[in-house]
Amino acid sequence: MENATYSEINEVKASFDDIYSEPDPRSYFRVLGGLDYTIPDLARPIFQQIVNARAKSQERPVTVLDLGCSYGINAALLRLPLKFDTLRRRYMMPEIQALPSPKLRGIDRHYFRGWPAQDDLEIVGLDVSSEAVSYAADVGVLDRALCEDMENGKPSAQARQALRNVDVIISTGCVGYVTEKTFERILECNENPEPPWIVSFVLRMFPYDAVTRTLGRFGLETEKFEGATFVQRRFSDAKEFDHTLKTLERLGIDSDGHEAEGLFHAELFVSRPGSAVERQPLGSLISIVSGGHRSYGRRYYRIPGVGKKLLQN
Repeated sequence: MENATYSEINEVKASFDDIYSEPDPRSYFRVLGGLDYTIPDLARPIFQQIVNARAKSQERPVTVLDLGCSYGINAALLRLPLKFDTLRRRYMMPEIQALPSPKLRGIDRHYFRGWPAQDDLEIVGLDVSSEAVSYAADVGVLDRALCEDMENGKPSAQARQALRNVDVIISTGCVGYVTEKTFERILECNENPEPPWIVSFVLRMFPYDAVTRTLGRFGLETEKFEGATFVQRRFSDAKEFDHTLKTLERLGIDSDGHEAEGLFHAELFVSRPGSAVERQPLGSLISIVSGGHRSYGRRYYRIPGVGKKLLQN
């Protein structure tokens, strides 16, 4: 399994494809929120720090591409003073649950418009789900929305135009579903004098080496944040937990202290031109919150010395 493909590794994960085909994000928040999906809140301050650092090197507003944007959650959190859990609680309200989707979209437009926004920021969203990107654009959390599969095809003329001035690319779980092919096609569209900085949160079981090599061909040096990993969510059930631990073992990755405690963990990779890395290494560029000490719901544990016995707290 050392050379396992992303698709092979994905077989151990629960599939949530159906929540991305809804006309609004209520199912998204119900399902992922129910699993303590926390990576958007952990990523938000890091994205902000990277965007602010990039803004210091240019006079125009920073253009951010959210790769795998789904319903525009990262965009909403980056642009507005909101948290993932704030949105989750709102969408789970019985009054919101009872609304027809067109009515909810109208309410959401006013809701997001009512928050003070970071104006010197343009956010482009890219996703393969037409329902998700349509919603994100319709309610105003994205400035531009692209529904394209760049993993399996070249970007359209519309995409090339939208991606030509991107300064920062962010993702919180897209790597594993997309490979270096998508990054290459995006970067080929870029016309900036300095290539985009790329900030990727990647589950530990997905190797990032091929992406790193591809980014290197575009003049980007990749740093991995050392000393911390970032909680994504709880495992959905005992099967996902057990299969993930077995996969990590085959890949030679120690799950003790991480996934063995019932939580998916992601690593942070940031790619910038070598001159920027030399000027300010990643460790001095950002401060982090890993999510390891927050309270979570029922999860599965592996007890050291006992083996793969599944317990619930």
